[in-house]
Amino acid sequence: MPRGGDRPRDEIMHQDITPLCAADIQDQLKKRFAYLSGGRGQDGSPVITFPDYPAFSDVPDKEFQNVMTYLTSIPSLQDAGIGFILVIDRRQDKWTSVKASVLRIAASFPANLQLVLVLRPTGFLQRTLSDLAFKFNRDDFKMKVPVIMLSSVPELHGYIDKSQLTEDLGGTLDYCHTRWLCHRTAIEGFALMVKQTAQMLQSFGTELAETELPNDVQSTSSVLCAHTEKKVKAKEDMRLALDEGQSILESIREPLAKSPEQSLNQDQLDNQTTVQRLLAQLNETEAAFDEFWAKHQQKLEQCLQLRHFEQDFREVKASLDALAQKIATFTDVGNSLAHAEHLLKDLTSFEEKSSAAVERARALSLEGEQLIDNKHYAVDSIRPKCHELQHLCDQFTAEVGQRRGLLNKSLELHSLLEASMKWCDEGIYLLASQPVDKCQSQDGAEAALQEIEKFLETGAENKIQELNKIYQDYEPILTQDLLEHVQKVFQKQESMEEMFHRRQASLKKLAAKQTRPVQPVAPRPEALTKSPCPSPGVRRGSENSSSDGSALRRGPYRRAKSEMSEGRQGRSSSTGEEEESLAILRRHVMNELLDTERVYVEELLCVLEGYAAEMDNPLMTHLLTAGLQNKKDVLFGNMEEIYHFHNRIFLRELENYIDCPELVGRCFLERMEEFQIYEKYCQNKPRSESLWRQCSDCPFFQECQKKLDHKLSLDSYLLKPVQRITKYQLLLKEMLKYSKNCEGAEDLQEALSSILGILKAVNDSMHLIAITGYDGNLSDLGKLLMQGSFSVWTDHKKGHTKVKDLARFKPMQRHLFLHEKAVLFCKKREENGEGYEKAPSYSYKQSLNMTAVGITENVKGDAKKFEIWYNAREEVYIIQAPTPEIKAAWVNEIRKVLTSQLQACREASQHRALEQSQSLPLPASSNTSPSKGNTRNIKKLEERKTDPLSLEGYVSSTTLPKPPEKGKASPTSPDKKAKRHEVKSDPTPFGLRGWSKTSHPLEAPEDNDGWSSAEEPINSSDAEEEGGVGPRKLAPGKYTIVVDDEKGGPNTLAVRSGDMVEVVQEGDEGLWYVRNLTSSKEGWVPASSLSMLLSKSSSAQCLSSSESSTGSALLSNSSSCSESCGGPLSDLQG
Repeated sequence: MPRGGDRPRDEIMHQDITPLCAADIQDQLKKRFAYLSGGRGQDGSPVITFPDYPAFSDVPDKEFQNVMTYLTSIPSLQDAGIGFILVIDRRQDKWTSVKASVLRIAASFPANLQLVLVLRPTGFLQRTLSDLAFKFNRDDFKMKVPVIMLSSVPELHGYIDKSQLTEDLGGTLDYCHTRWLCHRTAIEGFALMVKQTAQMLQSFGTELAETELPNDVQSTSSVLCAHTEKKVKAKEDMRLALDEGQSILESIREPLAKSPEQSLNQDQLDNQTTVQRLLAQLNETEAAFDEFWAKHQQKLEQCLQLRHFEQDFREVKASLDALAQKIATFTDVGNSLAHAEHLLKDLTSFEEKSSAAVERARALSLEGEQLIDNKHYAVDSIRPKCHELQHLCDQFTAEVGQRRGLLNKSLELHSLLEASMKWCDEGIYLLASQPVDKCQSQDGAEAALQEIEKFLETGAENKIQELNKIYQDYEPILTQDLLEHVQKVFQKQESMEEMFHRRQASLKKLAAKQTRPVQPVAPRPEALTKSPCPSPGVRRGSENSSSDGSALRRGPYRRAKSEMSEGRQGRSSSTGEEEESLAILRRHVMNELLDTERVYVEELLCVLEGYAAEMDNPLMTHLLTAGLQNKKDVLFGNMEEIYHFHNRIFLRELENYIDCPELVGRCFLERMEEFQIYEKYCQNKPRSESLWRQCSDCPFFQECQKKLDHKLSLDSYLLKPVQRITKYQLLLKEMLKYSKNCEGAEDLQEALSSILGILKAVNDSMHLIAITGYDGNLSDLGKLLMQGSFSVWTDHKKGHTKVKDLARFKPMQRHLFLHEKAVLFCKKREENGEGYEKAPSYSYKQSLNMTAVGITENVKGDAKKFEIWYNAREEVYIIQAPTPEIKAAWVNEIRKVLTSQLQACREASQHRALEQSQSLPLPASSNTSPSKGNTRNIKKLEERKTDPLSLEGYVSSTTLPKPPEKGKASPTSPDKKAKRHEVKSDPTPFGLRGWSKTSHPLEAPEDNDGWSSAEEPINSSDAEEEGGVGPRKLAPGKYTIVVDDEKGGPNTLAVRSGDMVEVVQEGDEGLWYVRNLTSSKEGWVPASSLSMLLSKSSSAQCLSSSESSTGSALLSNSSSCSESCGGPLSDLQG
């Protein structure tokens, strides 16, 4: 405990605190048998007063010793060194007690004694005794303590000033024992608090100093947070201690506050000094701790900054590395202007998307520099990272700039190439559009020459000037493909210029030629021109003809023979130029095909990456509405499959035909099966359209469109595949137009037909999926052949009892679907809505199995009507087509179906007959018996395995019979009344069961008078024919070919559909001699295939493959009732 003002400041912090404290002996101090009033002697000795305490002798020695020890420890060491003055008040006591008290005090006083002042008893007897005893025992007292016996208080004042004595001793010193005891307890408690606080701060400081810095952000943040909490608690403890010290100090100074005249005694002053010293020590400790904490906190905060910087550095570096890898993939410079523009747009978009990462990297580098400027302790770790970030950013920016420069070069080159190609195309069209007939005159030639020269002047801006300069300027981007493209464009440019120079030379000759005066003689009629608008070949040929020809062109007159010969020479001389022009036009079409194909592929890729892929991007999921979740396949259909086909296969194969565009038809034919994928896409289009209308305002689409910088919304791009498949047929038509006499013309025609077939199949399938109410599987009905809307009447003879089906005078509107195995009748229902929702739907009504269907081509009264009848005319449907052409197409297609079914049944029968006859010898001699001829034909058919509808397969290798003499009658004469023969067939047209040999003759149906008109004779349709199974007879007469057969050999007759032929005579080996009245050719035709090719002239052919109870299949001719009865009617058999 403090004992004087001269002790060091930190003495209280280091000295051993005396075990005795006021709080420990508080009860003993409260007895007040001795107290330290704070008075001082003349030499500054502390005064300890022993007041009158009757029970002094009863105080235990231990308590007396504790109190003495504590009281002597309170004054400063300096004051205690002078010695203590003891004032013993025994005025009310006995001498014996006085002696005992003095001796006890003297014996056990723990400090130096300077003087002992005893106020002896005041009674006479006791005073006398004390005087005598003191005289006799003076030596004993002197030996131990200096004792002065005082008789009265005034005597005491001679030794100690009244101001240093308490009131009970006649002094004026203000002393309150309770207050003194309270102050002593508080001061000692405050000193202990100061010591504990100092120890706590020292321990906390040691903990902070020994803490290792964590290596991650989370741990560093946790350590900083925990240390901050401990620091706050320590500061709170210090604040409480300071408040306690201030409170004690104010309590000590309270007398001064109440009365400024009063002064503090020495002990009070010492207490005040002690408290002030403790407060100062506490403030110093707090200041030292604050300084240490500031450094520690700065280090932790810098550590946290470093950990954040390191974490951000790792993230930014990873993103920059990814960008570097991505920019490394931008190696393509584009193969067209559109491709280069698209690549440049992609690069710009990529740069915009990557700008955030680059800016973040640069900002992190600046942040690291700021840490270095703020004297961060980890400068050696931060500076290299800042330099690395700066280097990566600069490297990426330079790489993007380099790629942009290359793409700009590519864009510039492709712009130049396209300008040159466009200039060449314009020049070609200029040459092709110049009217050659007008160029025959001098004025016309000069005008055309000026037009050409004017056009050639525009080449300075558009054409490629120097090829070597192109190589030099664009060397960094000239890949092998691009180099070849440049060379081809330059060759095209040179070819076009050469054409212009030749045309210039020709026109200069015409312009320089003097025109001879025309004689005013009327020209001969045969010398006049045939037409004012000759063909392009004639016009080009007239360039080299005489200019006199311009005076001979007079409207629609006939050209003379001499002028025609001149025209032929002119055409011969211009053939090369015309062929070259056509070749250039073909290249133009091919370039358009390739350019549009590349753009198409790029647009598909753009949609798949910019929309479809983004639907799976977690960062974009929040923009998708509930209706779009898991609907990517519905919205985009099989667009990805279409893209892969065009990008990986079709586009690359098209590029192989750039040098031979006339052969591009082969490319389409080889990949025609793959084009079927468009049917699947178009079938899904209604669902896609419906989903788009529901979700078109979704923020997802708007965000994607914004990123892609598309002016059109997604639905426009979803229509691209539909537009592309229709574009092909236009380009093929254009290519075919310029390739009439080329090697690949047939392939182009076939490719065009196939593409049109695909378009028809797509269109048909769109209608087919709209059928509702059909219980079965439509795919079981075979391929859809035709579909269309018709007016239908019904005329059922049997099996129907409903009145509405007996006869319909008002037609039903039905949409018919013709399949290979059935024809469906549906009712068309228009839907309200927009786009595909407005497309009609079809309610299924009924279907007819094609194995039981027959047709009548012509119905009396209307050239647009035909009949479909069922089960031997139990049900008859009169069909009215919108136009005669549509009717003819349907009748022809139905006939093909029935014919194929009939032929399938016939082949089954022939195979069966062949198996039965293999063990029997064949006839040695040939004859005209129909049965033998049929057997012979069956065997030949089995041997050759040829198409049953082909004439070529039936040509014998032996010498053909000689043709009959013209005008000679046929050896056979049919009956005037045609017989009906019924051929029983398997209900399944492709079945292999045997032919039924039973027959059911039926009467011919009555004429349909209700459907007749004066303009067209009535046609009766035979439903069944009488007679058993056997070879069919072919009667001579005039027929019309209904099936093309141009595969005839050198000795056989080739015919085409629509040809009029005359069957003249039957010969050996089952052959008939036929004369083609259309082509004036004659030849032998096998009888077994003749019935498949012919229908009787001026008759309506009826074909049926019936699935009635008799299982009949017939092939017959129906004659017009208006024909002359003299004309023989014949049946077509087998």
